[in-house]
Amino acid sequence: MKLTVIYIILAAITALGLALFQYIYKSKKRKLNAVFAFLRFLSIFALLVLIINPKIEQSTIYNVKPNLAIVVDNSESIQHLNQNSNAKKILHDLRTNARLQEQFDINIFTIGKELNANDSLSFKANQTNISKGFKTLDEIYKDKVAPTLLITDGNQTYGTDYEYTCKGYDNPIFPVILGDTTTYSDLKIQQLNVNKYAYLKNKFPVEIIAVYEGDEKVNTSLEIILGKQVIYHKNLQFSQDNNSETFTLTLPANRVGVTNYKAQIKALDNEKNTINNSRQFAVEVIDEKTSIALISTIVHPDIGALKKAIESNEQRAVDILSPLEFLRTTKAYQLAILYQPNVQFKETFKAIERSKLNSLIITGTQTQWAFLNAIQTHYSQELTQQTEDAQAHLNYNYNTFIIDNIDFESFPPLVSEFGTLKTNSSIEHILYQTIGNTKTKKPLVFTFEENTTRGAVILGEGIWKWRAQNYLNTESFQGFDDFIGKLVQYLASKHQKRRLTLNYDAFYSGNSNVVMIAQYFNKNYEFDTTGALHIELKDSASGNVYNFPFVLKQNNYQVDLGSLPAADYDFTVVANNGKLRRSGSFSILEYHIEQQFLNADVTKLQTIATNSGGSAFFVNNYKGLSELLLNDSRFAIVQKSQINRVPLIDFKYVLALLILTLAIEWFLRKYNGLI
Repeated sequence: MKLTVIYIILAAITALGLALFQYIYKSKKRKLNAVFAFLRFLSIFALLVLIINPKIEQSTIYNVKPNLAIVVDNSESIQHLNQNSNAKKILHDLRTNARLQEQFDINIFTIGKELNANDSLSFKANQTNISKGFKTLDEIYKDKVAPTLLITDGNQTYGTDYEYTCKGYDNPIFPVILGDTTTYSDLKIQQLNVNKYAYLKNKFPVEIIAVYEGDEKVNTSLEIILGKQVIYHKNLQFSQDNNSETFTLTLPANRVGVTNYKAQIKALDNEKNTINNSRQFAVEVIDEKTSIALISTIVHPDIGALKKAIESNEQRAVDILSPLEFLRTTKAYQLAILYQPNVQFKETFKAIERSKLNSLIITGTQTQWAFLNAIQTHYSQELTQQTEDAQAHLNYNYNTFIIDNIDFESFPPLVSEFGTLKTNSSIEHILYQTIGNTKTKKPLVFTFEENTTRGAVILGEGIWKWRAQNYLNTESFQGFDDFIGKLVQYLASKHQKRRLTLNYDAFYSGNSNVVMIAQYFNKNYEFDTTGALHIELKDSASGNVYNFPFVLKQNNYQVDLGSLPAADYDFTVVANNGKLRRSGSFSILEYHIEQQFLNADVTKLQTIATNSGGSAFFVNNYKGLSELLLNDSRFAIVQKSQINRVPLIDFKYVLALLILTLAIEWFLRKYNGLI
């Protein structure tokens, strides 16, 4: 800064010297010489100062308003409790309050299964995840002042307990509680647990938890109904002290396919909510189970992770065997998984080849690559006796079957063999290797087909860490288990590749996402992004017909059928104006989880208000909330100043002064005949 001042002083001296030299020392004496010298001094000085371009500090004072987040529960339970008009009125009063608008930057959100930044209320969200909403808000308002108004009944149907999540939320929470706090006598099926699949001529278990809320002793009964026939009956008795009962029953699986059942508790005479007295459920009966041999000569946590992932689908069973044990029972299996093969697997490979059995090979630090290179011809690994850590990234062009991106890039690296892997033309890559921060085209997971057999390879050990990381990312193992499940499903199948493939469930619960996924290939079996696909559905009972288009999403086509009412549907997926068709059927079970509630969860909402430093309000006293927010010193407007260092060249008036002085000097000289 001191150096800049010196430069400006020198510029002033230089400009003055040049002006005096030109108009006083060298020029003839004239009346206007002093004026000319002054103008020339200003011109030269302005030019030199612009060349020096000093930085000038500008101080700006501004007000920072705190944020006010208004979160409105947009789920079906609000309408079911007849609180939708109250929710709309409260939101209208808050958003149009002039004093709140002056004090806060107001942001409005709605919450169902996700948090959405909008103020459109339909009360049609079929699930509520308040916990996830607060996680999102915490990211939005991290290190910001943002008191949060939560207009809700407090009933969550999905996700982790929001009372725990809110303990980590850094802003005070002010719940506005919607719903009746009066307690009514109520019977309900709190939970119904049943396996998704059963096997023909077996019995499958059904676990039911029945709950009673009330003071008097009551007698009722539980029935399981198939079609119009009652196939199970049990008398129940509840009281204030004996208010719940858990019991397990078994039902026969007598026919292949999806069978729908209904469990219901007989309602009380004065019961207000009878919707929660019944639950529909379904079981898909299959006549065979896929048996998988997991063959290994070592103990490794990968083996347990693979077994759990595969058996998460109850249609599949995994036996952990040694190579010798597998040779005794080869015909009992539809798929073989070879974990870190070595020379002890020699006869195993021969048995697999004789049986034309599909296989999955997983390599690692104890794999004998010299043996593996010699025993098969699909790939060959350079022998370096060294390992490297390889993370995964998805090949979005993989089109053999549908792969969801479960954030593979966040997964820990697998330990794989260092060196070049040579493959033949039949190899298709699912995942590539990322070495350090470099994404390569070196395969990490790939598949191949030869005649009627299929194979896959995972080039690294440590896949158990992927399952653990998936749980840390999503609080569920489902993403990883589905990835392994799809790989196993592909390998366990003998079907030839189809140009139009579908991925859907035989039945859906009414509170779940009903999404069908399709892949469409051209005649060379390359994924075709230009396909026009739509689905035609027919309600088997009413005969109503529905038609929806598929939407292209990366490497598949998807259609959301969540708007369909509960029913049994026959469908046909049509591609390319009817040139390709695939038909099938599925069921949507009727279950409105948001209509299972009679009251607001007052206790939990009051708890999160107290723990966060906020206060809870009810519908009849919410108007005091505005005054509380306006008078709370934590939410005062903060005045801040910002100092910016701006180059002088950004100030246009300096350039204007230079132009003006030169113009005046030229005009005066011209006027006086000096030009």
